[in-house]
Amino acid sequence: MTLPEAEHNLSLAVEAVVTRFGAMVRQVGRRYRLDEADLDEVMQEVRIRLWRAQRTSEQIGEVSTSYVYRTASSAALDVIRRRRSRRAEHHQSIDAEDGAVALAEPAPDPHGALEGSEVVRQVAQAIETIPASRRPVVRMYLAGHPREEIAGLMGWTEGKTRNLLYRGLADLRDRLQAMGVGWERAEEAG
Repeated sequence: MTLPEAEHNLSLAVEAVVTRFGAMVRQVGRRYRLDEADLDEVMQEVRIRLWRAQRTSEQIGEVSTSYVYRTASSAALDVIRRRRSRRAEHHQSIDAEDGAVALAEPAPDPHGALEGSEVVRQVAQAIETIPASRRPVVRMYLAGHPREEIAGLMGWTEGKTRNLLYRGLADLRDRLQAMGVGWERAEEAG
């Protein structure tokens, strides 16, 4: 196979994965309260990361749901960081034009406050302690995916998904209680 053919196959495989998981990627972006333009940026970032991480079209075609989910989460956070950086640079340039010495404070971001909260950190830490087979289901559930959708995205039966979800949530609840985090607060943070 020639290089242009391989690149074309790779491009087709990336687009097939993006089509297959596009709704999930957009849902992840919405979880971070991104607007449509930012969601498009997340989609593009996922494409680029898939292209870079997987060297053959076969590898891309076999990418797991949890890998795409983690990639989308990371891309969404990067979009948020870039937006904040641009906002800070904008405020710095306005202050420089006005001759101001102090930097302007960016507008309050309630989601940013939530991101940095201790509860969110503790939930993320607790999720890492539950069995690996249950982590993706719990993360997707806490991101707002209904059980039936998770089953479809993961390619599992409804029974398997229900079992992994309920066991994973029980593990998470036990871990959070051991950490002194109330379950109600943890569900709100997810």
